[in-house]
Parts: sequence; structure tokens; C-alpha cells
Amino acid sequence: MRVVFPDGQTEVLPTPVAVRRAREVNLDLVLVSPGATPPVAKVIDYGEYSYLQKKRQHEAKKKQHAMDLKEVKFRPNTKEHDYSFKRNNAVRFLQGGNKVKATVAFRGREITHADLGRNLLSKLVAELAEWGSVEGNPRMEGRMMHVIIGPKKTK
Repeated sequence: MRVVFPDGQTEVLPTPVAVRRAREVNLDLVLVSPGATPPVAKVIDYGEYSYLQKKRQHEAKKKQHAMDLKEVKFRPNTKEHDYSFKRNNAVRFLQGGNKVKATVAFRGREITHADLGRNLLSKLVAELAEWGSVEGNPRMEGRMMHVIIGPKKTK
């Protein structure tokens, strides 16, 4: 077994001798590369080593961004001010790296005018083309019509 000591010195030693030498300096023998010939082990403080590993994993996890699905809801007769307000929210969501689900809810006899909802969603998709791309055509599910828009990939 090839043993790397804290001062940088390396030696090829039998396993029992390597363990004894590690205990003499009050440290642990950690197998680093078991597939190598001969296997490589380091003499280190295992508690500190595991603490640093956990700290690295925590830092890597902090830098990840989980993509959420944000929803903006409309009605077929949504007026221009409400529409622009909700469109601006959708832009903000897309810029934040989240997907947007735009939904048009129909009530009562409004369902007979599904083309109004489809036109509204088409208008929204066209206006959000700069920030996101559509992930499928508008779909009708019960009394709701929706479309999902994903953020544009940044290079």
C-alpha cells in the first residue's frame, strides 16, 4: 500500500505497518484510491476530512437552482391593464429561471368562446418570446386552457 503522510512524504508499506505509523502520529489512515496498484492511502485527521467534504457538498448545493413552475391565471375577458400586469409577472418569473404556466379559466357559458382564451394565450406567448419558449401548444383540460413556457437557455 502506498501511504502519503501529512508532510508530503510517500512510502510503500504493508497495511499493518501503515496503520501503526498513522496511530503513532494520532491520525487516521484513509484509503483514497483502492483501484490503484498499489492502493493509495493518506494519513489524515478523518473528522476534519469528513467535515470539509460535507462543507464542499453544502456549498455545491447552495449554487444549484431548482426550477419552479409559476402560474399566471387569466379569464377570457381579462382587460388590458390586468393582462399587462400578469404578463410582467410572467416576464419576471422567466428572468428568474422559472417555468410559467399561463392558464385561462372559463366559467359558465364562457366555455363556448374557447377561441378567446386561445387568442389570449397566443398573444401572451408572442409577447414572451424574447424571454421564454413554449413547451407545447395550448391545451384544454376541463374548463381550463393552459400553456407552459420555459425560460430561454443562457449561454
